Amino acid sequence: MPDPIAGVAEATFDPSPDTTTLAAVDEAARAIASVGNLEDVLQLIVDRVRALVSASYAALGIAGPDGRMERFITSGIDPHQRHAIGPLPEGRGLLGLIIREARSYRIPSIAHHPDSFGFPPNHPPMTSFLGVPIRAEGASIGNFYLTDKVGAAEFSPADQRLVELFARHAGIAIDNARLHGQARRLAVTEERDRIGRDLHDGIIQSLYAVGLSLEDVLERIPPGEPADRVDAAIESIHLSIRDIRNFIFGLRSEAVDGSQFVAGLGALASEFRAGGLVDVEIELDPTADPALTPEEGTDLLHLVREALSNATRHARAQRITLALRPSLDGAVLEITDDGLGFDPSLDHGASHRGLGNMRARAEAIGGHLEIQSAAGAGTRIILTLPPPTGAAS
Repeated sequence: MPDPIAGVAEATFDPSPDTTTLAAVDEAARAIASVGNLEDVLQLIVDRVRALVSASYAALGIAGPDGRMERFITSGIDPHQRHAIGPLPEGRGLLGLIIREARSYRIPSIAHHPDSFGFPPNHPPMTSFLGVPIRAEGASIGNFYLTDKVGAAEFSPADQRLVELFARHAGIAIDNARLHGQARRLAVTEERDRIGRDLHDGIIQSLYAVGLSLEDVLERIPPGEPADRVDAAIESIHLSIRDIRNFIFGLRSEAVDGSQFVAGLGALASEFRAGGLVDVEIELDPTADPALTPEEGTDLLHLVREALSNATRHARAQRITLALRPSLDGAVLEITDDGLGFDPSLDHGASHRGLGNMRARAEAIGGHLEIQSAAGAGTRIILTLPPPTGAAS
């Protein structure tokens, strides 16, 4: 039996996988290759590797440049159990060992290994461990973590060889999925730019022309109900132009890319200000960056856009302050406007339907949204953001 303290790294053995095993690997690789979405690819990979070596649990971890886990996809743990465990692991313990050394480790007893860091509350007990790095183009892009071999006290050298073989297929699949995703995002960005140009150069200019014509008509008719109707129509056209401009700004890729949240906030403020929609003041402390995933950052930027849009379209605000500051428990994002205000306890129908979306987006990233407002007193939106995720592993 391997030394339970030191573990086994890069074990040397010869027997090649048998025909049945190779067929299983090939079948799994083909299934993965047929999936294009990265998240689906990652989940399928971790499900298949668990089945290949009969592990009770499996995970695929992808760490960032700082060693912190950016993604941690599990198999064998139901959603309720995963939720009870809490935040993503921080990449310490045995998980960090694989990340740092980028080589395989096969360990019969997690608890007895000197690098073991223990488990967080509600984590299922685990004993045997097999960790294998995943590489693509010579660079490490992730790691397999498998625990509790079914029907045996520990994983075998053959299991390690099989996972290492599968890791090569997985690395190619992950790299391809990333490339496909980048290509799709580029295509979407180009299409957004085209739509934005068409809207600005076509529809907005046509609306301007109609508005100017109506203003000329208004000057030629006497005061009264017809003049009031023309004036209302002109105001409606101006509001439509503002809405279209706001929509164009929402198409901008830099504003919806959540990979750099603080920069995205600045971009949103600049776009609303540059479009003449409202005067936006920003107070962004870069130390308050909540280190969200790209998906979470995108959700939060959509929330901010919803708030800015509500302030300009419904509250008719002239000035908005957008502030991000650190707090003892994470960060606080505040959006304050000098608009008409409203009573948050009342049902305002379609004019405030975005408030529900904003609350849902805040809850999705573990944040808390508070809305303070009163008629004639403007609105203050306070979003408390949690600290960067991390847990012992």
